[in-house]
Amino acid sequence: MTAVGAPTGLTQGSRTKGGIGESTLRPDGVLKVTGEFAYASDMWHEDMLWGQILRSTVAHAEIVSVDTSEALATAGVYAVLTYDDLPTDVRHYGLEIRDTPVLAHGKVRHHGEPVAIVAADHPETARRAAARIKVEYRELPLVTDEASATAPGAVLVHENRTDHHLAHVPHPNIVHRQPIVRGDAQRAAGRADVIVTGDYSFGMQDQAFLGPESGLAVPGEDGGVDLYIATQWLHSDLRQIAPVLGLPEDKVRMTLSGVGGAFGGREDLSMQIHACLLALRTGKPVKIVYNRFESFFGHVHRHPARLHYEHGATRDGRLTHVKCRIVLDGGAYASASPAVVGNAASLSVGPYVCDDVDIEALALYSNNPPCGAMRGFGAVQACFAYEAQMDKVARELGLDPVEFRRINAMERGTLMPTGQPVDSPAPVAELLRRVKAMPMPPERQWESSEGADVRQLPGGLSNTTHGEGVVRGVGYAVGIKNVGFSEGFDDYSTARVRMEVAGGRPVVTVHTAMAEVGQGGVTVHAQIARTELGVTQVTIQPADTRVGSAGSTSASRQTYVTGGAVKHACELVREKVLDIGRRRLGASHPAWATAELLLEGGKVVTDGGEVLADLVDVLQDQVVEVEEEWRHRPTEPFDPRTGQGNGHVQYSFAAHRAVVEVDTELGLVKVIELACAQDVGKALNPLSVIGQIQGGTVQGLGIAVMEEIVVDPVTAKVRNPSFTDYLLPTILDTPALPVDVLELADDHAPYGLRGVGEAPTLSSTPAVLAAVREATGLALDRTPVRPEHLTGTA
Repeated sequence: MTAVGAPTGLTQGSRTKGGIGESTLRPDGVLKVTGEFAYASDMWHEDMLWGQILRSTVAHAEIVSVDTSEALATAGVYAVLTYDDLPTDVRHYGLEIRDTPVLAHGKVRHHGEPVAIVAADHPETARRAAARIKVEYRELPLVTDEASATAPGAVLVHENRTDHHLAHVPHPNIVHRQPIVRGDAQRAAGRADVIVTGDYSFGMQDQAFLGPESGLAVPGEDGGVDLYIATQWLHSDLRQIAPVLGLPEDKVRMTLSGVGGAFGGREDLSMQIHACLLALRTGKPVKIVYNRFESFFGHVHRHPARLHYEHGATRDGRLTHVKCRIVLDGGAYASASPAVVGNAASLSVGPYVCDDVDIEALALYSNNPPCGAMRGFGAVQACFAYEAQMDKVARELGLDPVEFRRINAMERGTLMPTGQPVDSPAPVAELLRRVKAMPMPPERQWESSEGADVRQLPGGLSNTTHGEGVVRGVGYAVGIKNVGFSEGFDDYSTARVRMEVAGGRPVVTVHTAMAEVGQGGVTVHAQIARTELGVTQVTIQPADTRVGSAGSTSASRQTYVTGGAVKHACELVREKVLDIGRRRLGASHPAWATAELLLEGGKVVTDGGEVLADLVDVLQDQVVEVEEEWRHRPTEPFDPRTGQGNGHVQYSFAAHRAVVEVDTELGLVKVIELACAQDVGKALNPLSVIGQIQGGTVQGLGIAVMEEIVVDPVTAKVRNPSFTDYLLPTILDTPALPVDVLELADDHAPYGLRGVGEAPTLSSTPAVLAAVREATGLALDRTPVRPEHLTGTA
């Protein structure tokens, strides 16, 4: 890793071992690589039952009848529940719009919707009992795309909408619509020397986390329930679960269990309510674990999209205007679609200067699988299209595609299409310069004196070529992603920090409700505590709802917001400790009253390094504990007509260069290298930062050339709900991933940091497609690109 940028002014804790800026090891790392880590699916409770969900076999149908008698008569079955068995009148849930039924009632709206749940003494018994439930359906017409959703007399996916978005959409089958109008794009088009249009489509991507959904609900003696669950946001789950159960929130006690990846797919509820309902009905612990097939139906996916763009530019390479229309398919339920629309619209121009824009983004209700949060959150689809457009315009102007981007690159002070100024470093041109300057991989690296190494060729070990018909291509892309929750959302986190003496030395305990889903937050929180409190022994408490909300592990926000809360709580603990020291020991040295005091290495020291006291002597038997909320700068909603407003708190930027080799005869693609340059503000844990950038890059590679949930356009059923047919990049598909990290501090953020995890997912996809276009000369306006698109056999 290379790093440049402004210093962050760190003084407190800068000499503490294991503090921020070091690549300290993850506390769960060894356990995970040795297979000893306890994931949610490993949970066990004596005398527990197993839950099973019966899901719809059709995508849109009236439920005529549900017969559970055979299931109830099955030996070993303790309970079978349908919609009519729910304990309260609150029978729907949702992140923002409560439109998702706990169990289907009246009709089903998508393939795989939960209809009934079963609890039995063995998972196979539960599965067989669920299969004996007889559901009679009367199929209804399908809504599968914009045409069928908005046609005159279109079937309504939700007949009785009451949410506030309804007042701002032209049709009830549109979840949310966000226009953005700034300047006069029509008039600006008259100044353009070239105008380029394009229509693009983006496939439905699955989060494909390796740990399937799992939870264990244990009924409590007080009539409540303890839920151990793999999730992204404990308190959001709690807010949705408790009303359905008819319990106060303090009787639904939630603890995070081991999470095997998330990427947005655990932001919505899956089996949380189902497990609790069965546990409370049977009076026994109930565990539910999805298999891989069920997991494809048990969580939302990335929105597929259709995008139309128009770019204009002058002969010297300056953008004159951008027009675009983005249509996202939200599927049967709203999930996070409104927020995804806001992101897609506000980030749709990319990291470029353009004063005249006319943008429309919307999400549909349909009978396709529900879509919601996934890494990149609306910005991924837009980046694919606007970067393809930038290449087209550069080609029309006869300009180098990187130079054209640099001419139009935004910088600090640039106004976004929403009118919001970018008030922190925006090193777009520098990132492009750096990624282009990185050494290129050697040509024909599969060749050796012993013959072709087919692992380095398109087709790999299938041995389809020894270099015949293989053409190299190079492509570039850059993207912009917001960090944190936006549009006026009260985005905060809570941290409880405790310092005391134990075993003759000072120790610190940090407690938050942050969901550790693999991003490394538990590592960073310990680093922050060591930095701020000068103590090496830091314990991270398990995340649960006994402490205030930490918000979601999404939007690249946890290090910023929960890290900010931990930092803030530690600062308050430090001040309390120093006050104790001044009262107890102040008379022993004048520096207690006159110097700037720091905590370093378990001691109180002056800013000049003079030791005043051991923390053990300061604290003695006193415990110092603080629980505090912390918020970033407020944002505001986008205007529903013009889209203007300071909707985002921070922006992150990444650029990629892709080098590919394409077997033009068979349509096979081998990505040789995906190089990335990214500004991270401040790398709190450099190794983790590199891991996040490389992981996001590979996820973008997946949607570029292989990943797609295929939905039958006639039946709206998922065709490939398995890792046999839904293809994921393996280690053999993963290219070299060199990373160049910049550290240009954002003065508004803790330590100057910038959210890292999502930005590389944006630009890696269009970089790969740009490289394939250069190799083949084909337009390639959809992703993922498949062999038939390259051979003309589609």
